[in-house]
Amino acid sequence: MPGLVAVTGATGFIGNALVRALIRDDWHVRALARRPQVKNNRLQWVTGDLQNKDALCELVNNVDIIIHCAGQVRGRSQDQFLQTNKVGTENIIRAALAQAKKPRFLLISSLSAREPQVSWYANSKYQGEQVLKALGKEIQWTIFRPTAVYGPGDRELAPLLKITKTGLLPMIGASNSRFGLIYIDDLVQAIIGWKNSTNVAYKTYELDDGTSGGYDRYLVKSIASRTWGHSVHIVSFPLMLAKGLAWINLGISRIFCYLPMLMPGKICELTHDDWVCNNHPLTKDIGWQPKITLSEGLPRAVMPSHQVNQ
Repeated sequence: MPGLVAVTGATGFIGNALVRALIRDDWHVRALARRPQVKNNRLQWVTGDLQNKDALCELVNNVDIIIHCAGQVRGRSQDQFLQTNKVGTENIIRAALAQAKKPRFLLISSLSAREPQVSWYANSKYQGEQVLKALGKEIQWTIFRPTAVYGPGDRELAPLLKITKTGLLPMIGASNSRFGLIYIDDLVQAIIGWKNSTNVAYKTYELDDGTSGGYDRYLVKSIASRTWGHSVHIVSFPLMLAKGLAWINLGISRIFCYLPMLMPGKICELTHDDWVCNNHPLTKDIGWQPKITLSEGLPRAVMPSHQVNQ
């Protein structure tokens, strides 16, 4: 039965797609945003961020479900990541606990939380999960750990996929590294499936597109070549060069006060040898099956969002 759901990170890549899907599913949505947004009869915006406790209390007041998508993916220090991904998560959990009617809680974490030692980001996502587990005994919580999420509007992975149209596939790290991918629509459908299920409390799930053994650079090259109808060549960047550029970028970001994506920790994430998921527990519990592998998702990911949604 449709009700009221609170969403953080609603203006981001995942949150925006999720809000649209919830509204199509006849749910009323109350969403958090840093700046005022346009409302409609099914979407109410609360202006604030994860450090604004009054805004968080307004966001979660009398909701049935909280879906916490907001997260810090760029930063110049460990503290910047922790402030959002740990402290911000704690703030919204405490706001939920203050409600007379305790809402169900879904944390959209990251597969990188499986290896918290690899980066500031990974550690902060792991710390956010630990806060939920420690504080959330009075609410029915679930954690999703998706691998790399891509699709139209993605500002991280889609630009790399778009480069393959030129015949190049930039890669770093070992040639035998394997990784999972998940198309945005499949992740959203997993969240919708969770919303409609009752046997998912106090569980952590990994999610990717179900490709057996995940992907490696050679499989991505093969898929890109078939998709674009021409040869795609792997361009391997030396690891030491990538690390050096990451350290330089981090230093410059501290001088000019911008939030860098390319950091030493990001290089560690990209060169980790196993980012493959196991979907079976989630499939067993809610019946979700991913539908879009890279062969279908690649051409969609590089299209403008309005063309995909037509």
